Amino acid sequence: MSDVVYASMIDVANVPQHDKFQIITRHADDELIYPAEGYLGIDYTPSIVFIQVTWNAGRSTEVKKAFYKAVAEGISRETGIRIQDVWISLVDVNREDWSFGNGEMQYAPKA
Repeated sequence: MSDVVYASMIDVANVPQHDKFQIITRHADDELIYPAEGYLGIDYTPSIVFIQVTWNAGRSTEVKKAFYKAVAEGISRETGIRIQDVWISLVDVNREDWSFGNGEMQYAPKA
């Protein structure tokens, strides 16, 4: 799953090569809360996967839609998890909201 998300970020959303910082957390079934009756016409199973991506703001709705599709289809293809069970949230932040180390703002606006 990690590689699918990373490849989709590069191929679809034009994220720079090597920008792969991920936190992967496994949970017991009783620690994943989702509506058993479904939501927005989508029925979920205990195989649900929650993915949250924080990235720079400014990508178009079309790019975001293509990213959702690439991730869901890629995860389904690679793992057998249903695309309905791939739940994705995008968090858009400003470029100056990042520090990749050294206590610096690497994406600081150029003066």
